[in-house]
This record gives sequence, C-alpha cells and structure tokens, in this order.
Amino acid sequence: MKVVVIGGTGLIGSKLVAKLNEHGHEAVSAAPNTGVNTLTGEGLAEALKGASVVVDVSNSPSFEDDAVMTFFHTSTTNLLRAEANAGVTHHVALSVVGTERLQESGYFRAKQAQEELIKASGIPYSIVHATQFFEFVKGIADSATDGDTVRLAPVKIQPMHSDDVAAAVGRTAVGAPVNGIVEVAGPDTFRLDELIRTGLAAENDPRAVVTDPQAPYFGAELRENTLLPGPDARITKTRFTDWLARQS
Repeated sequence: MKVVVIGGTGLIGSKLVAKLNEHGHEAVSAAPNTGVNTLTGEGLAEALKGASVVVDVSNSPSFEDDAVMTFFHTSTTNLLRAEANAGVTHHVALSVVGTERLQESGYFRAKQAQEELIKASGIPYSIVHATQFFEFVKGIADSATDGDTVRLAPVKIQPMHSDDVAAAVGRTAVGAPVNGIVEVAGPDTFRLDELIRTGLAAENDPRAVVTDPQAPYFGAELRENTLLPGPDARITKTRFTDWLARQS
C-alpha cells in the first residue's frame, strides 16, 4: 500500500519510511525539504494521490506556546482536509504518553488539540502514544536547565528507543484503524532525575542534576505516574543501558 509519512525526513520518520519500504510498501517521505509543507498546504494534494494511509510524525520547530499551537492546529487541519479529498482511509499520528495529563504545558495542549482534530475528522484513525525517546535525554535536560543545574522531579518514566517507536508506528500504519489510542513504552522504569543524570554522565556533560519534586516538565507539574503508560501498553525490547553502551 502507499503510505505517506509526514515528517518523513526526521528521526522517527526516516526510520519509518525505511521499515515500510523494507516490508514491500510504497512509503513516501513528505516534508518541507521534499516539497510538502503542511502549514501552507504546498505539495499536499500531489503527495497524497493514491495513498491509503497517512502517518503524521512531524513536530513543531518551536515549543513556544502560541507557535506550537499554531503549528499543530494549522498543519493538522490542512492535512486532514487533503486526506478527505484524496480518499485516504487511515490517519496515523504519533503523540506522547501522558498528553492528557500534561495540559499545563503549552506543547502538550497543542498535542491534545491535534488529537481532538483527528478524532473529529471522520477519517478512520489510530493515535500512537509513545513514551519519551532515549535520544531525547539531552532535550529534557535542556528544558530543565538553569545555568549549570538541571532540576527534575523524581517521578517515574519508561523511555524507549526511536527504532522501537518507528516499528510500533509502522505496525499500526499497516493494520486496521483502531479509532483510539495505542500506547507503547520501553521495558524499564526509571526515575526521571536519575535517567537524565545517567544520560548526561555518559556524554561527559558537566551539568549537575538536582532532584526537585516541584520541578516542572515542559511547564507542567508532574505526579508520580504522569509519564507512565497504562497496563495495556505494548512493551518494547531495547533497554536504555544497552543503547547507552552502544553510543560510546
């Protein structure tokens, strides 16, 4: 089947396109640098011709509250309209475990708005909620840095490898629409502060990670299980410690 991957040149998108093509599907990478812009609509109609499935793994270039809301609202609206015109029969979107519990954060309010647009579109859909990627350790640290100090709450997190995220999204894309949410997570649970401390140490990053129960996460207050998936989540195999060992 023809699968168009929006954000197909990014970390997850490029892996997803490769996996789908390896399994005999026609995966098309759609991104501004391939002539497809979901914010302006440029190239969308042409890219979606003959597509059965559209997978949206794109992300906002800015995490500023207004900018990220504009990005997800505009791009998702344009994309769903183009899908309806093209006769697409399955819309798949990648989102984040805990999105509905992180609504103090402008970023996660925008992701929630994206999900609501998808649910209301009338197009059969599947939303994949993934836990944070191993590769995002530095990004989490950067968002919580003040000078040389990283302040993070000692809450639980179950991160996963980007390869496993792409595989989960790929399986969902070639399956029947679930018209709901599928959760995926890594095999091991960590404390957020300890995870980031370990990741930064492995990179010889000199920043000190300070445990602060009140520290926000991208602007949102965290409870013990805010970032954890539910009991029905699909658990992937790659362990953080094994991945970290391969980075050196």
